[in-house]
Amino acid sequence: MKTKVRTTLLALLMITLFLCTACGAGEESTDKLEGSLSDIMASLYENAELSEDFREGMGNLETLELTEDFEVMFLGTDEIEYTEGVVSAPMMSSIAYQCVLLRVPEDDVETVKQQIKDNTDLNKWVCVSAETMLIESRGDVIFFVMGDNDTAYALNAAFQAY
Repeated sequence: MKTKVRTTLLALLMITLFLCTACGAGEESTDKLEGSLSDIMASLYENAELSEDFREGMGNLETLELTEDFEVMFLGTDEIEYTEGVVSAPMMSSIAYQCVLLRVPEDDVETVKQQIKDNTDLNKWVCVSAETMLIESRGDVIFFVMGDNDTAYALNAAFQAY
């Protein structure tokens, strides 16, 4: 009798495990960000816990479409393939800061992140340097920021929460 109960319990357990794993098998866990990169950038600035000083200086920031003319300036190379790109940076300022969003084919995300890392110069500005560089991704969007630690990490947190 004990053997029959154990066999029945074991069978029920196996059926339960099968059903639990089978139910999730067809679902893909995509983390794609919807919307234009300009809209995503605006949301990052709106939702990030940025310092009051940074917020006051945001009038000097411009968010532009990343074009071939600006690739070397903001990515350090013109060898990166992307389908959409925006950059936000001060146009006339002595602040070492830039934030870039790129949409790339998902299969290329890790390669592009490494290309950015390999070609980035934290000292590219005259007389100032960025404290940190962060390169993250969600789905097919790469987030790349250079600046002071507080600003970079606040924007990264907003990107991860988007």
